[in-house]
Amino acid sequence: MCVTCGCSDDAEVRVAGAGSWTHSHSHDDGHEHHHHHHDHGGSDEPRAVAPDQPTARTLRLEQDILAKNDLLAERNRGWLAERGIVAMNLMSSPGAGKTTLLERTIRDLGGELSISVVEGDQETLLDAERIRSTGCRVVQVNTGSGCHLDADMLARGLRTLDPPASSLVLIENVGNLVCPALFDLGERGKVVIMSVTEGEDKPLKYPHMFRAAELLILNKIDLLPYVQFDTERCVDHARRVNPQLEVFQVSATRGDGLDAWYGWLRTQVQRA
Repeated sequence: MCVTCGCSDDAEVRVAGAGSWTHSHSHDDGHEHHHHHHDHGGSDEPRAVAPDQPTARTLRLEQDILAKNDLLAERNRGWLAERGIVAMNLMSSPGAGKTTLLERTIRDLGGELSISVVEGDQETLLDAERIRSTGCRVVQVNTGSGCHLDADMLARGLRTLDPPASSLVLIENVGNLVCPALFDLGERGKVVIMSVTEGEDKPLKYPHMFRAAELLILNKIDLLPYVQFDTERCVDHARRVNPQLEVFQVSATRGDGLDAWYGWLRTQVQRA
């Protein structure tokens, strides 16, 4: 059981085979549910507790777990770098359009870039089946009651996926604007996806997510005529939290703005 947010460690990795799904439910030697809790420049101060208080023991346990996750994330980062693989961590609240954006990206760039996908969900194979239908190799990581992917889950997914050298791995994290931002997976960078059907104050309500990301994709702009959403205000809020944040306004269904997203991905691969 995770002490940082209370979620479970019963992750399961499933891979698309030839016409069927195979899966494994394994816990590596000494495997725990590891958390990474960097504040990415935030203003939160460490909690001060007296040694005789129970919370002191909890804080020490959290620190030990976070340190172990950091170590696993660095191993992932080294494994990816040795192979020239670029891994990008895509995060959002549920329904922002991550899977639709992935489907469109694979179909548009699949002939140009070698792309694989790690799908993170609490349950089901639904999103992985959608990705599989594009012809892309995909691994499903079901986290059970877990609310995010961690470095160990990604490591197991990568071992199963075995992406080719000099390729692009897109990680679709569990739909959640809190915990996924706090966990280093060993990825090249974090991308937050937000839709215009959400409130424009999301960057202020969930600052860690927008502070951790280097790119914001504002999706579903084709719906702007039908919703009350101030894009300028949203971008302003996001850049108050993270002045270096790049922003692309897109419609994953209609195709608006996707050239900028594709160009950004090409640049990440070229840098590798």
